[in-house]
Amino acid sequence: MSVAIIDYGSGNLRSAAKAFERAAADSGAAEPILVTDRAADLAAATRIVLPGVGAFADCMAGLAALPGMVDALEEAVLRRGVPFLGICVGMQLMAARGLEHGSHAGLGWIAGDVDALPYGDGLKVPHMGWNALEDVRTHPVLDGLGDGTHVYFVHSYVFRPDEPACEMARARHGQAFAAVVGRDNMVGTQFHPEKSQAAGLRLIANFLTWRP
Repeated sequence: MSVAIIDYGSGNLRSAAKAFERAAADSGAAEPILVTDRAADLAAATRIVLPGVGAFADCMAGLAALPGMVDALEEAVLRRGVPFLGICVGMQLMAARGLEHGSHAGLGWIAGDVDALPYGDGLKVPHMGWNALEDVRTHPVLDGLGDGTHVYFVHSYVFRPDEPACEMARARHGQAFAAVVGRDNMVGTQFHPEKSQAAGLRLIANFLTWRP
């Protein structure tokens, strides 16, 4: 039984794994952290983490290129209800489609599109650096993170869920955008918990003890 961090060639896996190991030790979670590119490992996973950095289509293609991985993810997350955390593009892949350099199908777990952050107001894109959370909803994974909590972002695209109930927290870069999305046993963060110091470790620890 383990926390499976999926290695599909996208994301800073070493940084993510170290953050999860530290949060597990601090929170007393007994589950080992496993970085894996094997679909078979998801059968015994008690939690699944999908990181991601880069273009939506490239990340989706990398995930699909792992034999049986998408099917194993859907079996674990959708049918068995294994707690799932998507990070940055890993969160965006939960969407129905991404609109970066064309239209590309995502996993389709949460209805909505991934679209570009608008330019304007003298703001730079990509949105990079620390920013405050807004409109944070009550949720076990967000316990201890409220409005004004600063977390670390690096992104040019944002997830726009069709259902407002799936938007669990926002941030603002010119316009408000979804910083956390989720439903049922799934949560995704546009920011990087592994780079967000104490706030990020708190979120990871919350995820490791979450019982949806």
